[in-house]
Amino acid sequence: MQLPVAYQKAKEQVIKIWTTLQPLLTVHVGLASSTTALILLEQCGKNKGYQERDACGFHPEGACCVRDGPEKIESAINMKTLWKNISVEGIDIVFSRDAGRYVCDYTYYTSLYYGNGRAAFIHVPPLSKSVTADFLGKALHTIILAMLEQC
Repeated sequence: MQLPVAYQKAKEQVIKIWTTLQPLLTVHVGLASSTTALILLEQCGKNKGYQERDACGFHPEGACCVRDGPEKIESAINMKTLWKNISVEGIDIVFSRDAGRYVCDYTYYTSLYYGNGRAAFIHVPPLSKSVTADFLGKALHTIILAMLEQC
């Protein structure tokens, strides 16, 4: 499912995923346009600091995801263990504890909140000659299978 680059619309979709589908794990994938050949495994989502406006020109009320929610929520998936134990030839995989303060991190926190920590977020680089859609799909497949083993 493709989520919009809009805080409120993305939040509505994430809540819908958790209430209607009730998945074991939800894996979100976002574009990290500042990286060229890195996959970032994000460990936690943060509740506050969302000042930047989304594609519709809005930012969350109070610059937070969930009023009175915890400051941060850790994923039930141990991304550090995953990072240490997985490799994909042709691309670096990096452990991260900061998904940024934009729609990606907002979506992640929201999913962690409504999914009781059963969410994961992977930042991927833009497609290029070295990072093709096929290559990235295979890399994500490998990573997600390793996540499911932790479940």
